[in-house]
Amino acid sequence: MTDFLAAIGLVLVIEGVLFALLPGKAQEAMRSAAETPADILRIVGLVSAVAGVIVIWAARRFFAG
Repeated sequence: MTDFLAAIGLVLVIEGVLFALLPGKAQEAMRSAAETPADILRIVGLVSAVAGVIVIWAARRFFAG
């Protein structure tokens, strides 16, 4: 549970920094996402989730102490 909460916190930090430093680009990205078909967003989301699981697995497998 600690890892999960740390991951949520890291997501919030990264999003916060992006919105604070590049608000125009963030708005542009949201506008682009709103115009993208749902099927494409679904595929991108699934690919991102799988990539995240692979990164977590690799980090735990190769870099865990």
